[in-house]
Amino acid sequence: MKLFKNIIVIACFTVTIVSCKNNATPEVKTVEVETTTEKAELDPNATYAKAEFTIDGMTCAMGCAKTIEKKMAKMEGVKFAKVDFDKKLAMVEYDNAKVTTTSLEEVVKKTGDAYSVKDMKTVDEFSEKN
Repeated sequence: MKLFKNIIVIACFTVTIVSCKNNATPEVKTVEVETTTEKAELDPNATYAKAEFTIDGMTCAMGCAKTIEKKMAKMEGVKFAKVDFDKKLAMVEYDNAKVTTTSLEEVVKKTGDAYSVKDMKTVDEFSEKN
């Protein structure tokens, strides 16, 4: 019986040592990625309109509000975009020829299924200054 226990201990020890030697070291590769953050230049002769609307469904300032704000700001023809999480208010200044209130609403809805736009209105001045 003692011989059997010794054989099992030696077998377990051998399996442990052999299996630990196959640790592969990960290969680190550096990849250069070209990013373009340039926004198309705004047309100085364009007619700009301002829109305010409420966005329902946002749960956080950094995730939801900032993501929606960035997506609207990247739209061609958008001069200014800001989303206030606390007030659930979005303020956007855009080129009438390139952007419509419908396209703004579509961008918000495409950002996430939980978001909905209410009280869309065009204004002369934003109700809250940036």
